[in-house]
Amino acid sequence: MKFEEAYKRLEEILQAMNSGKVELDESLKLYEEADKLIVTCQKKLVEAEKKIEVLVKNRSGEVAADEAGAPMKELFTT
Repeated sequence: MKFEEAYKRLEEILQAMNSGKVELDESLKLYEEADKLIVTCQKKLVEAEKKIEVLVKNRSGEVAADEAGAPMKELFTT
């Protein structure tokens, strides 16, 4: 399941549960589904964060290289 799909479903569940129109049994099922979706979203975000890297440039705008000549990288952080 894509992140966007899981997130959208989480929003739908939240709306349903906040409406006050969902019976207890259905609320429990929705809560369990939401819990699984939250785990899915967290995994997707961690994977994306690990994949995103920013090339480090030196003052002249060239890509900085390490001792082996490979481009230096750093993790993307917000």
